[in-house]
Amino acid sequence: MPRDTLTPDRIVRAAIELLDEEGLDGLNMRSLAKRLGSAATAVYWHIKTKDELVRLASDAVWLEVEPPDLDSMDWRTAATAQATDMHRMLTRHPWLGQAFGSHFLYGPGQAGHDDLSLAIYEKAGFGAADASRAAGTVLLFVLGSALGPAAEVSLNRRLSKNGADAEQSMADAMAHATEIARRFPRLRERLDTTAASQYAAAPDHTFEFGLRSILDGFEARLTANT
Repeated sequence: MPRDTLTPDRIVRAAIELLDEEGLDGLNMRSLAKRLGSAATAVYWHIKTKDELVRLASDAVWLEVEPPDLDSMDWRTAATAQATDMHRMLTRHPWLGQAFGSHFLYGPGQAGHDDLSLAIYEKAGFGAADASRAAGTVLLFVLGSALGPAAEVSLNRRLSKNGADAEQSMADAMAHATEIARRFPRLRERLDTTAASQYAAAPDHTFEFGLRSILDGFEARLTANT
């Protein structure tokens, strides 16, 4: 593919696909160029470094979060919709949570999302400072909730690349974890009512429960201040 057929947008979309499949460690200019049917030098012509590529890819996926219409819904419905769609996006792109801890991430996609978050909590009745705190609280909760699925993807990928049987390694680790957990009464009670394979999994609707509890707390705080 000639160099002039490449565009930054095409490169970023291909990088997102590669990141979804291989994670941050699997992204390099040579693999990306192969996916694009080009030479690595042609990719470098448009995007100079891997760090810049990760930044652009991370900003692009923020645009997948559907912005709620604040003119047609109340603040809590908007907050729930935004947080839920953000959680889906982070689950689709498990590398993004890891990138937060290893790269400088910024851009218009993320900034637009952050600006709308502030608008949601200002509509709720928070002042500027508390709106920032509320938006930050929800962001941290959503990021934390997405860590489990992301960690499982990364672990399975690492085990497979090392030539290990990912399923067997997971089963062995779970057996040891179950043995240890049975020493503790509340964990033992859960194991007696739950399949051992589900011991470490979050109970159903954990994300919904946590988000609802946070928003309940916001409402209580707003009510107390009126």
